[in-house]
Amino acid sequence: MTAPLEDELWPRASAWLRPVDTVQFGSNLPNYDLGLMGIPAYKTSISPTNAHSTPGAIRAALQRYSTYNWSIDSDVADLSFADFGDVAEPDSEAGEARTSKLAAEVSERSGLAIGLGGDNSVTFAMARGVFGAHVETAGLITLDAHHDLRDGKSNGSPVRRLVDELGLEGRRIVQIGIADFSNSPAYAARALAFGIYVIPRSAIRDRKMADVMAEAMSIAGAAGGPIHVDFDVDVCDRSVVPACPAAAPGGISADEFRQLAFEVGRYSQVRSVDFTEIDASIDSADGRTVRLAALGILELAAGRHSAN
Repeated sequence: MTAPLEDELWPRASAWLRPVDTVQFGSNLPNYDLGLMGIPAYKTSISPTNAHSTPGAIRAALQRYSTYNWSIDSDVADLSFADFGDVAEPDSEAGEARTSKLAAEVSERSGLAIGLGGDNSVTFAMARGVFGAHVETAGLITLDAHHDLRDGKSNGSPVRRLVDELGLEGRRIVQIGIADFSNSPAYAARALAFGIYVIPRSAIRDRKMADVMAEAMSIAGAAGGPIHVDFDVDVCDRSVVPACPAAAPGGISADEFRQLAFEVGRYSQVRSVDFTEIDASIDSADGRTVRLAALGILELAAGRHSAN
């Protein structure tokens, strides 16, 4: 794709994202409204993927957009946005420890920590780092076609691992967009046994996204602790996310996805989010999948800006 012409009156969102300032002032480091980190995990994916190429692709896609939200007359460039870089080799046990450590730092120094996967396995390590000692009150919301309750360690297991290994309460997990013919009876039963609250794709077709997210937040945030939101982009209709191998026809629209991201941004109890399951190497020529993820970041920021 050819980059748009430069225009000093049309600043790019990519220029808004700045490398983290690591200069120490006394004993304090600077804090930011938003913090970004890349988690290029891909080796434990159930299906072969080049998802490790995606964090850089999403960053690059930000050059296609401005920071101005016309609908609410809001310029998200008013918020500070720092890039903390990528986790090195995040797939191993040591790599997951590095992910959790960086996620904790980004969360401590940012109002909202944003992780760019990588496959969906990253949700476990990022949420673990952000929850820290507050896991007893923490909540999880997933936008996903799948339950992600498989055994073992893979992109199909992060939710089960958060419950079994970390001790996250299943009754404070909400799964939005669970798709028909994309799960099994065994994992549906496991979700029920864990106490997970499911809002399937079929239940949100005729609802306002603001109402859907308010319902999810009331459950995931009931104990008052930090909330992590997993944007597994294969929740979307396959036509709008061709770089998501597991996406199926009939998922949520790009517009619904953007609305949900905006609504997530409005809630200060959300301390972290991730975007996962995009393989940038198989995206369409117009880059529509990574562009949607980039817009998801901007919608999050607009929601956060509107709530300030």
